[in-house]
Amino acid sequence: MLGTQLAQLHGDTPTGLADADDVVAGFDEALLRGFARVGEADAAALTALAAAVAGTPLGERVAEAVGKVTAGSGGQEHLAALAGARTALLGATHDALLDHLDTALGRHRTPWTPTGEAGALSPARAAARSWLHETALAGWRGIDHELLSAVGTPVEAALAEPGARRLAVLLDGLAAELRAGLPVATMAQPPVRRWADLWARGVLLAQDGPATDPTAGTTPVSGRLLPLGVDVHEHETAVQVQLHAILEPADAGAPRLVRVTVGAAKVATIGGPAVWRLLSAYPVLLTAIAQRRALTVTDLPAQGGDLHWVDERAQAGEPADPFATARVLLGTATAAAIPPLDRHPVAIAEPVLLEGYTVHDDGRAVDLGGQRLAVALDRLPAAGPLTPALVAASSSCLGLARFDGGRWLVQPLAVQATVKRRPVEAHNGDWADGVTDPKVAKAEARAGDAVAVLRERAGRLLRR
Repeated sequence: MLGTQLAQLHGDTPTGLADADDVVAGFDEALLRGFARVGEADAAALTALAAAVAGTPLGERVAEAVGKVTAGSGGQEHLAALAGARTALLGATHDALLDHLDTALGRHRTPWTPTGEAGALSPARAAARSWLHETALAGWRGIDHELLSAVGTPVEAALAEPGARRLAVLLDGLAAELRAGLPVATMAQPPVRRWADLWARGVLLAQDGPATDPTAGTTPVSGRLLPLGVDVHEHETAVQVQLHAILEPADAGAPRLVRVTVGAAKVATIGGPAVWRLLSAYPVLLTAIAQRRALTVTDLPAQGGDLHWVDERAQAGEPADPFATARVLLGTATAAAIPPLDRHPVAIAEPVLLEGYTVHDDGRAVDLGGQRLAVALDRLPAAGPLTPALVAASSSCLGLARFDGGRWLVQPLAVQATVKRRPVEAHNGDWADGVTDPKVAKAEARAGDAVAVLRERAGRLLRR
């Protein structure tokens, strides 16, 4: 059983992870203080980063960048090299963990094949590089309102370029988090790892080249898409929904593990079940998620394991029980290689099925064959009916295997439980087509439709 193998991974992780984590932590602390003036401790941290990649193609370039930054003459290209080294180190950690997981689960994964050619120069990305360079020089403790307000120009420019919109959302979200934390110098525990992750990813997304082209390497796929579960990522300025599914190709090829990701910009006042209304441009997808139906897709652009959703190329079909799909196909489905920029330990999210377990600590852990596995209850979204109480009462769980805080855990996407002697099934996406819980629906009605109000106000502004 997939869950049993996952639980057995606890305490059995690849060697060298702690050393790699220490190197990254040292760089992140240096970024907290900024690179305008590099002190002795920060210089040692940068030197350790260069030593960690010395035997790789990045070695010479990173060593030069460390020398320039330490001397106070680091330019954008030097900070890009440091961001690349940090990302490569975390990517190596990710690869070691994922290989460990695939071996334990017996999961086959296709190898990565580089795609794409160098892209054209982009003024939007140039503006983003400039702003990210300034933030790195200042450091999180040196950030002020003036510097944060300057992000508006690169965000607006990036939003105007379809290929740079991911960068725009990232910059906007990072600036919003920094603004909420001002003054950072007085924060007890700044989220230095998260902010450094966002900064490094932003720097690499802002480079001109194949890594920033979202359409490189896409191929059309057709077949039957069988949903497994939905992961909802919600931020004050954006919401993203990821559907994990199994694709049965129309050419009778082997079943494949795939993801469908859709998102929208938002404001902080929109949260909970209301976020689904922001995704109204995808009615076929939302209906299939809410009603647990299979989808027939035709010539849908695919890039590795990610399907670029086009609602008009999909049709909702017959009911498809996600638990039945997992029991029959999950053990043999082929997983896709992970794109280089997505290789980070906290980005590991592999579908697994857990059954026959015993629940402990009010749902915070489950016991599988004598092995205890942590459950990420803090990842349950407010946009669906799945609650810690249902997890605690469950007997089967469809979830995502994750690695966080130095341990493996599972994030529930759906559970089968017994409540008051009656079988209950709950999925994160059950409210994608409207809230089905009368109490929650009534509370929403009392609060009013924030999405409709904001759209109406925006329409008024545009008509002026």
